[in-house]
Order: sequence, then C-alpha cells, then structure tokens
Amino acid sequence: MLNSGNKLYKQAKKIIPGGVQLLSKKPEIFLPDLWPSYYKKANGSIVIDLDGKKYYDFTNCSVGMCPLGYANKKINNDIIKTIKDGNISTLNSYKEIECAKKLLRLHPWFDMARFTKSGGEAMSVAVRIARTYSKKDNILFCGYHGWHDWYISANINNKSNLNKHLLPGVSSLGVPKYLKNSSIAFEFNNTKDFLKKFRKNKNHLAAVILEPTRSFLPNEEFLKEIRFQCTKFNIPLIFDEITVGWRVACGGFHKKLKYKPDIAVFSKATSNGYPLGAILGTKKIMDSAQDTFISSAYWTENIGFQAAISMIDFYKKKNVHKILIKKGLKIKKIWLDISKKHKIKISISGLDPLPVFSFEYKNNDDMMTFFTQEMLKKNFLANGSCFVMISHTNYMINLYKKNLDHVFLKISKILKKDNANFKKYLKGRVKFAKFRNPV
Repeated sequence: MLNSGNKLYKQAKKIIPGGVQLLSKKPEIFLPDLWPSYYKKANGSIVIDLDGKKYYDFTNCSVGMCPLGYANKKINNDIIKTIKDGNISTLNSYKEIECAKKLLRLHPWFDMARFTKSGGEAMSVAVRIARTYSKKDNILFCGYHGWHDWYISANINNKSNLNKHLLPGVSSLGVPKYLKNSSIAFEFNNTKDFLKKFRKNKNHLAAVILEPTRSFLPNEEFLKEIRFQCTKFNIPLIFDEITVGWRVACGGFHKKLKYKPDIAVFSKATSNGYPLGAILGTKKIMDSAQDTFISSAYWTENIGFQAAISMIDFYKKKNVHKILIKKGLKIKKIWLDISKKHKIKISISGLDPLPVFSFEYKNNDDMMTFFTQEMLKKNFLANGSCFVMISHTNYMINLYKKNLDHVFLKISKILKKDNANFKKYLKGRVKFAKFRNPV
C-alpha cells in the first residue's frame, strides 16, 4: 500500500522535472515505491512524514546540512527575531560584515569573503574569481563540486570522466560544447596523475580545485605537491569545504592540514540548514571579484547571515566537532561489531562524523535496499551513510544498534538460505541513481 508521501511523489513527477529539487533526495536512491518522500515536521533527529509516522533519521541527514540537528532551538529563535526585524531592505545588512568577520577570525590566513545562497553557486563564484585573477580558463579538479557548467563540462568528451567524482554516466547535455576540455579531473591521492595533468595544462590553468577529503584522508605527499606546484606557477588553489567543513574542526577541514589553500568554499553545515554559501580567500586573489560581475539580489538577505553567526557561536561554545566525532566513531563501531557478529562483509569509510558503509558483495544495491526497507519498518530512515548530528542522542544510537542487529541477522540468514537473493524479499524495486525517472 502506498503511503501519502509516495502518492504525492507520483504527482510531483508530473509537474516537477525529476520530481525533486535535489538529486540526493530522490526516493529512488533510498527505497523506490516505499520511501516516505515528504516530511511534515523535522526536529532534532526526528522526522514526521505526511501520515504522522515518526522516524529517526540515520541517513545522510539532509546531505549533512544540520550538524546541530533539525530546527535547532537557538538558531531558530535568532532567525525569528531577524525576520521580525525585516529580512531585507534597500540598505545592506550589517550582519553580512559580522558573518564575514567571524569566518575570517576562524581562518586568519584569509583576508576577504563573498557570500551566495548555495554551495554549487559558491563554487562557481570561486571559479569566476580565479579565472579573473589568472586571466586563464581551464580548471584542474578532484572531487564533487556541483551541477554548474564549468564542472559538468568535464563529461563532454567522455561521459565517464566524473564517475569517480559524481554519479556514473552524468549527462553533459545543456552544457556548451565549446567548454570541452576546459575542466580536467585528477584522481584523489594520486600524485602521479595530478602531476601528469598539471604539467600538460599548467599554462592554461585558472585554478586547481580539491575536495581535501571525503571517503579517505589525503596523504601529505599529495597535498604538498599540489601546494608546491600551485605556488610555483601562481595558480590559485581552491579547497571545496562544502561537505567536509565543520566536521573535524571549528571551520574548515584544512585547519587540520599542514598546507593551506588560497580560497576555501563553504556551505551546508555553515548555517545549519539555512541558505548560505561562503567564499573565503586571500586579498590578492579575492580583490579580482571587483573586476568581474558577481551579484545577486537574494545574496543580501539576512536569514543566512544570522544562521551562520548563531551556528558559529553555538559551535564554539559546545565544541560541536568533538561531539560529532565521538558519535560518529560509536556508529562506525556498531557497524563493525554487528557485521562481524553476523559474519557479513562490509567496508567502512568516511570521516568519523560522516561515516559510510557498504556491503562487500556484488549485489550491494539489492542488500542496501533490503536494509533500508527493514529499518524503515522499525521507524528508522537508514541507508549506507549516517552524517552525524549532535541531536543523535545516546538513546537513539542504542536503539539504532538494537534494530540494526535484528536487520543484519535477517541479512545473514538470506545470505545463507537463499544464496543472497534479496530481490525475493523486496516489496518494491531495487534502489538506483538515475538522472531521469523510469517510464
């Protein structure tokens, strides 16, 4: 029987291309035909769907946007006051200056900041600034950096170029063909691959862009070589901190690294679920923003600035990153212990506050769909990732452990009894990552 959320999603696909605004929230990625799809209320780590059912969220938790949990009381109260004072006017918001100062104090090697309302457009602004500064066009990158033309153009001549950075087979339709070869991908922690592509393209490079970590930590040789080459040839080095920022330090992940970028880009956790993107950088490069056109009306509204200000104050007071690390380590240990208990092969990766696991079997997708299906029955939104929030209480984590144990027992029995035929036990289709909905 379809739930209300799934019924509504069927309507959405008729009037919204793709059905959703964010690919990572497509129900097909989690549990096709059965995922609740829409929420009525979210607070802490609890989500209530359209039918009034309560779930504990142990997924990527809105792609890691809320390290303090959904609808954090402190943030929301400050936002409500800001709204009452007027969210926007002909004059600029003084909170923009306050927000910039707070971010720069946390990253004293930077001098200036610009703001947007999302991570993808913040990355595009960083690219525009770098191209203006360098008077060059090409980008050498490693990681996932959004949906904009400069990035997706990497797939124009070969649709598999982004496979290790994004979903496989991403279409470049709609991206101008003349951008072909303007963005070149290199492999994470592969110094040889970086040097080969850097040397080939260095005379035309506007920037080198790197996600400093995602699933695995960077090795020092890799970072050292990138920083050395960028400095030697005066090519801006940009770190994409949109996902990893605020997870292991109060600010950028690169605060834990020996080598610093020329520009760092933030969003997501920076404002705990309210729209804000931030580009921090050195004055000599950031000043180039004045030589090109970078401007948007809603970048001046108050809510995002206040959310970031409040989040930073809360974060510093509570040492939030230490709490996130502790809880993430606990979840990783649960996965490890219970998988060993039931003799199920899994791999565990990701930063401690952003833990990820996958089943080490050819039919991983079948197994993960079954896992999500069975955890949903127990009132858990769950898949192979759990982007930790401080609102994940010990009670919730222990309840997650108890139910994970039950579901992993079922998985172990299917592995033995039915030769790993998990499709037999699914109530809907196997999860999939597609850019178009199936007919």
